[in-house]
Amino acid sequence: MAEPDAISALESRVAALTRRVGCLEDTHAVTCLQYKYGYYIDKCLYEEAVALFADTGEVRFLNGIYRGKSGIRRLYCNWFRRYFTGGVNGPLRGLLLDHLMLQDIVDVGDDGLTAKGRFRCLVQGGCHESMREPIPNFPRQFWEAGIYENTYVKEEGIWRIKCLHYNMLLQADYHQGWANSGVHLTPITRTYPDDPNGPDELLPETPKTWPETRVVPFHYPHPATGQRWGES
Repeated sequence: MAEPDAISALESRVAALTRRVGCLEDTHAVTCLQYKYGYYIDKCLYEEAVALFADTGEVRFLNGIYRGKSGIRRLYCNWFRRYFTGGVNGPLRGLLLDHLMLQDIVDVGDDGLTAKGRFRCLVQGGCHESMREPIPNFPRQFWEAGIYENTYVKEEGIWRIKCLHYNMLLQADYHQGWANSGVHLTPITRTYPDDPNGPDELLPETPKTWPETRVVPFHYPHPATGQRWGES
């Protein structure tokens, strides 16, 4: 018969391993959540994308903040969907908007109910020459790159996006290349309801893009020094 101390040690080890497995499962779930978001955005499935967010979630896009499901729907279903597909929830023939999610770093909180994630995004976009009515003020073919620094929350056992913060860092015409880049997305100037598609709040500054080389703050400390970027 095992000694009480041995049983206690075994129980502690089982509990620790259970927590580690749970953390690994949550990390995988959050990573897949972000990847699935990218696949939905690829094909203009905006209803599906909105459903990935928490009811109290928000999106930070360009220099605007869209709050709650109503604000998020305003961005994806009112602005994006009407602009890209004329209001249709789904892909438009000849429209390319592939979002590649790369270099994922996900950290789940000790509570197992919150998480933070950093992802690199590379976009291949454009309109095929066979399109009868090309999208107005949209490049024929272009590159885009940026960094997501997001937060996530587990609600009733399901991971959802709490804050999606997309930091666009580069836009460039495919033929001219990034050495001659020019941004086609201009800063937002008005909020909702003055602008029916506008955000709930404007950021005090418009984030800079290439050739500026700003560093998007990291949600995690340096793995060797333990310091946060920007700390002395």
